Amino acid sequence: MKEGAIAKLAGPALVQLLNDPTASEFQKAKACQRAGELGAVEAIPALARLLGDEKLGSYARYGLEPLFSPAVDETLRGALGKLKGNLLIGVIGSISKRRDALALAPLTKLMQDPNTGIAEAAVAAVGSIGSAESARLLQSALPKATGRMQMQLADAALVCAEQLLAAGKRDQALELYAFLSGPKIPRAARLGAMSAIVREETSTKRPRPAI
Repeated sequence: MKEGAIAKLAGPALVQLLNDPTASEFQKAKACQRAGELGAVEAIPALARLLGDEKLGSYARYGLEPLFSPAVDETLRGALGKLKGNLLIGVIGSISKRRDALALAPLTKLMQDPNTGIAEAAVAAVGSIGSAESARLLQSALPKATGRMQMQLADAALVCAEQLLAAGKRDQALELYAFLSGPKIPRAARLGAMSAIVREETSTKRPRPAI
């Protein structure tokens, strides 16, 4: 089946192609992409089976990430305990994009992974989720961290604070910024937090335009 034909397939036909053992990697990769673009939730089980495929795992994630279904988050969380190396890092990245708060517990464990890439990906995902629990986890980990990991945690905390602000949780965001303004925080993150505090204080003092 050619690329043009795959681009016209509907959900059931995509599932059939993804499950077809005779289909080529190219065909399955295009089917993964089409499933995501189409929003084909019926393809979730077929896409899930490809997450551990060295060549098709990234395409499977591309297909899963935009789908509006809690089954996607369940699938990605389940993969955390099964995959390793770059495949695991990829799934963590997908969880980060979807901001799945239910993944915080396994992500917290992965923050301690001896594989630096996995640990850093988990830290970034916790920051992207941007919840009050994310803030607590990052604040708890920062005082114990050193070197590159300390910088990764601080950067993730800045992202977390921005997410809190975007969600209307200004007090929690300012509390996190205040923490990041402390003397033991890496300089770049400390300056970023201080700048954010000034920005927020200035925004509250601006006069409202006349009606």
